[in-house]
Amino acid sequence: MRHRLPVLALLLLVALALRSWDFGNPVIHVDEQYYLLVGDRLAHGARVYLDIWDRKPIGLFLLYAGFARVGDGILAYQLGATLSATLTAAAIMAGGRRLGATPRGALLAAIAYLLWLPLLGGRGGQAPVFYNLPMALAALLTLRLPRLVAAERRATIAGQGAPACLLAGAALQLKGSALFEGVFFGMAHLVAMRRSGTGWAGTALLGSGLALSGAALTLAAGGFYGAQGGAAWHIWWFANVDSIFLRPPYPLAQSLGRLAGIGATLSPLILAAALGLAGRLRGSRRDEAWLALGWGIAALIGFAAIGTFFDHYALPLLVPLCVAAAPTLGAKPRVRVGALGLGLLLFAVERAVIPDDAPGARAVARAVAANSRGACPYVFIGDTITYHLARSCLPTRYVFPNFLAYTTERGATGIDAGAEVRRILARRPPVIVTTDRRLAIWNPASLAALKPVLARDYRVILTVPRARWHSVVYLRRDLSARP
Repeated sequence: MRHRLPVLALLLLVALALRSWDFGNPVIHVDEQYYLLVGDRLAHGARVYLDIWDRKPIGLFLLYAGFARVGDGILAYQLGATLSATLTAAAIMAGGRRLGATPRGALLAAIAYLLWLPLLGGRGGQAPVFYNLPMALAALLTLRLPRLVAAERRATIAGQGAPACLLAGAALQLKGSALFEGVFFGMAHLVAMRRSGTGWAGTALLGSGLALSGAALTLAAGGFYGAQGGAAWHIWWFANVDSIFLRPPYPLAQSLGRLAGIGATLSPLILAAALGLAGRLRGSRRDEAWLALGWGIAALIGFAAIGTFFDHYALPLLVPLCVAAAPTLGAKPRVRVGALGLGLLLFAVERAVIPDDAPGARAVARAVAANSRGACPYVFIGDTITYHLARSCLPTRYVFPNFLAYTTERGATGIDAGAEVRRILARRPPVIVTTDRRLAIWNPASLAALKPVLARDYRVILTVPRARWHSVVYLRRDLSARP
């Protein structure tokens, strides 16, 4: 333990050096803004899915509800994400050692994980920044299996299978795409039981127990909503299952462009991982290498199943890639220098071009807070952290702007988005936040409802830069602007 603490401290320092740039920034990513908003409302009595809607599992919002209890929650979730990233890096280091990497290679693989997180949208508190930790711990248990099989330690295999699947089930309650990795870990334990001499009946019994362990938290969430009545259960089921399959795809050109960008960003790690696995598949650690390869394929299936290929959807790929890359990073200096050097260069370039949108976002929130007059403002498109910072009420339970404003959500929420926008506008919100951004995926019915109302009944009181466009705050014409 004494030898591990200095290494853990080093990883924490690296994580802080890479991530502290964003501490306190309320608009790192649109997703985590919304997670914090929902978590805060959950902490104050709102019911997820019933009072404020999303399709993410409730575990993610329970996590953010805890962060929301500390100040405004922004710095708390960012520090929590930093700690989670550090512990995940430590698990990667241990996983690399189980593939036979040198201590230096395992450490560099852990550092590579921390370096590549921000390159793929993991600067803040995206769901995989948190769920990669239980998944990495489950993988550590799984990578023990070859030695346990060789020693015919059937009781140990059975005993560690349940916690491995429970860890995967915890990840599943943070993000649904964790299902594929969890299934792989469970199947790996069943195969290990058969190889160690367990009969089919015993293996089937263990399989039932592993399935129950993996599904336990999801069953608990479903049971919680089922206890509130059939309507609540159906809303939970629709949000967590049906709506995922109802989402229309993004334009093919956009998806392919994102996929190409992700592939280019990951290419140094992919090369190092391929070399590492190729060497181990021919050596004494081939069984561990096959497990690492299967784990990586399961993570890739989870990534591909979503289909939209946003960069942060690739964050789960980092863990198996870095574990598999550890032997190469320790043994091949050119690959080590090239991969980590390129990663540092990409990080420096990204930091140089990221705009500082935090002051503008806080200015929008102050304007909304000053002019809402106790009524609910409406963020048609923009930062949902505005509601949180302004401490305002919410005009709809579909408060994440994409649900009502984009064609990529049309039909997936179970409501008519245009009708919901008209209902919100009929209540005459005192303030409306929107953008001057031009998109091909605007929901035409929602836009048709908004534009004439803005032109007739509202005036602009604030415009601030936001990325490559602007956030625009409108005030109802019959109200006087408050500073």
